[in-house]
Amino acid sequence: MKAADVAAFHRSLSNWGRWGERDQLGALNWITPEKRVAAARLVQLGRTVSCARPLPVEPAPDNPRPVVHLMTGTAGEGWGGDYFAIASHGFATSHVDALCHIFHEGRLYNGYSAERVTAHGALDGAIDALADGIATRGVLLDVPALRGVPYLEAGDAIHPDELERAEQACGVRVETGDVLLVRTGRWALRSARGPWAAHERIAGLHAACLPWLFERRVAALGCDGVSDVIPSQVEGVALPIHGVGIVAMGLHLLDNLDLEPLARACAETGRAAFQLVIAPLVLRGGTASPVNPIAVF
Repeated sequence: MKAADVAAFHRSLSNWGRWGERDQLGALNWITPEKRVAAARLVQLGRTVSCARPLPVEPAPDNPRPVVHLMTGTAGEGWGGDYFAIASHGFATSHVDALCHIFHEGRLYNGYSAERVTAHGALDGAIDALADGIATRGVLLDVPALRGVPYLEAGDAIHPDELERAEQACGVRVETGDVLLVRTGRWALRSARGPWAAHERIAGLHAACLPWLFERRVAALGCDGVSDVIPSQVEGVALPIHGVGIVAMGLHLLDNLDLEPLARACAETGRAAFQLVIAPLVLRGGTASPVNPIAVF
C-alpha cells in the first residue's frame, strides 16, 4: 500500500455529511436506541470488567509526560484531598480521542476548518459532544490468542483477513454500531520485557484495515496500543488509522486500554461480545478525555 492509496481513502471512506452538516458524533451515529437495548440484553452474569489502566504517574520511555498527582489533604490536615493534572494524548493514559484531534489538509471530520480548534478549545468535534456517554455492544478480537502467542511483537501489523479469522475463532461478527476492541497483548509484552519507546514501534492495525472498518460500520475503535501499527508500513504516512479513521470516518479512537482483564473474562465466559459503557469527562472544547470503559457480561 502506498501513500496515494491512503489519500484516496479520505474520499472513498468518508462519512462527511452523512448525518448532516453540523454533525458532532461521527460514526457513533451508528449506535441506535435499538442497538443499546440489544446490548443491554447481553448482560447475563452481572460481571463488570474495567478496560482502563491506572492513571500513569511514573515517567517511563512510553510515558514522558506522566500524570501529576498531588495530595492537598492528608491525615495531617484532618481530611483527604488531591489534585491531578493530565495530558490525555500519548502512549500511556487510557483515553478517547475526540474528532477534533486530527486534521487533514486543514480540515476536521465533516469538513470543519482546523481553525475551529482554538487556544480556548475546539468549537467542533470536541469531547463534550459525548456527554451522554457511549453504550452499545463491544466486541473483543484477541489477535495474540489467534496466533497462539501471549503478545504481538512491537511493530507487528494486523491485516483485515486476521480480523476475520479472529471473528471466526470466537464465533462473533462485528456489526453496525459495535465498538471494536483489538488486543495486541501490549501490556503483557511490557510486563515481560519492560517499557520501550512506543512512539517508535508498537503493534496495531495496518492501513488496509480501514475499508473493513468502514464497511462494518464500526461505531468506535479501541486498542491496547494506539490502533495504528508503528511504523505504519506505508511510506510517508505516519498514522493512517488516526488520520482516515478520525477525519474521514468520524471514528472515535480509544487508545492505551488495558485489555488483559477483558481477554481473561472473555475466555472464562466463552464470549467475545458484551455490553460496553464509556463515559468520557465533560471537558468543553477538549480534544480527548481519560476514560474507563466498562464491559458488562
